[in-house]
Amino acid sequence: MHEGRELAEAQQEHWQQTYGAHPGMYGDRPSDPAVHAAEVFRAADAHDVLELGAGHGRDALFFARSGFTVLATDFSPVGLDQLRARATAEGLAEKVTTAVHDVREPLPLADASVGAVFAHMLLCMALSTEEIHALVAEVRRVLRPGGVFVYTVRHTGDAHYGAGAGHGDDIWEHGGFVVHFFPRHLVDELAEGWTLTDVHPFEEGDLPRRLWRITQALPR
Repeated sequence: MHEGRELAEAQQEHWQQTYGAHPGMYGDRPSDPAVHAAEVFRAADAHDVLELGAGHGRDALFFARSGFTVLATDFSPVGLDQLRARATAEGLAEKVTTAVHDVREPLPLADASVGAVFAHMLLCMALSTEEIHALVAEVRRVLRPGGVFVYTVRHTGDAHYGAGAGHGDDIWEHGGFVVHFFPRHLVDELAEGWTLTDVHPFEEGDLPRRLWRITQALPR
């Protein structure tokens, strides 16, 4: 566990430097999973979204433009500073709140207090399987009955799986970035007690990265 904490702290610093060196590195357009999530959230009559690992905010800002109230969290203050500046520039400051938060800690929300949760490639960061289970339990705690959780993860069919430095637990470090590649059984374990509605394979980026987009809901 000590090595895991050191790995996590090193990744936090790595992302701080990355966002600092490359402001707006993912561009302004929302990710495809966020566009999908907005439709699902609307269908579930959700009005507020918690985004985990929001980075510099391309998806959080999209949710705000789409009419949702957004709480955007990330462990990088640099990324969230960029997000807030963009929200202000776009007149969305009242729709977007930010919070510096490490997902290894309890979520800063009350029980059953949010309608939807979104996380694009956050669950497959430098988190152990145990920490991922704890995080999904926290997502379940803060969602209202009928609430929806949409998340994406790189999986074990990705070209970088098994490449670079191995840290055990399906965690591999490549080019300075640490990724926990998901086997399919982990997706199913994380959906126990939920309604799993969709596991959608897709690709993103130049490699390309191979991911799953998972949609699951709490029973009402």
